[in-house]
Amino acid sequence: MTYSETYLAEVAEIAGSIPPEQLEAMAEGIAAVRERGGRLFILGVGGGAGHASHAVNDFRKICHLESYTPTDNVSELTARTNDEGWETSFEAWLRTSRLNENDGLLVFSVGGGSREHNISMNLVRAVELGKEVGASVFGIVGKPDGVTAQLADVCIVVKSPPERVTPHVESFQAVLWHGLVSHPALEAQPGKWEAVQQEQVGAG
Repeated sequence: MTYSETYLAEVAEIAGSIPPEQLEAMAEGIAAVRERGGRLFILGVGGGAGHASHAVNDFRKICHLESYTPTDNVSELTARTNDEGWETSFEAWLRTSRLNENDGLLVFSVGGGSREHNISMNLVRAVELGKEVGASVFGIVGKPDGVTAQLADVCIVVKSPPERVTPHVESFQAVLWHGLVSHPALEAQPGKWEAVQQEQVGAG
């Protein structure tokens, strides 16, 4: 098989291995955050930060859910990192945002953070704060033994071949959160092209 054939075969296998009931539970959990007047804080580093920014847009626009990510404010993020350290950057931002029991955290991370290996400690501390204040915690990660998978209320672990963990996990983070924002429990208005299609069907 060529590399492309192998990669796409892995994508199909991974898609079939994700329990749909976990995606359902995550959609219902995030909908509950909205229903109780909470906010959704989306956290990620690297590719996860890119997903977070995109997801904030869709949760706000499509789901009418007040959503934010710390990585959208470069000035504050770099000031906190420079003055106080990377490890506390997300935690401090969440404390300033008055994270509380009505809110939710959604984490996009390959490993999910690890105290044991001192990896993504900014995510570790943010998730621990979320649990401390009683916020709902959700995650889409690639490792079952990371802090996010261990502490989250609902966490989808994307099981991938070890030689291609990062590309598959980050790809499926986008697939899955698009599944969330288009889920009937969350979608408050259709996307632009879906709305156009509905208008054309109605006119026909």
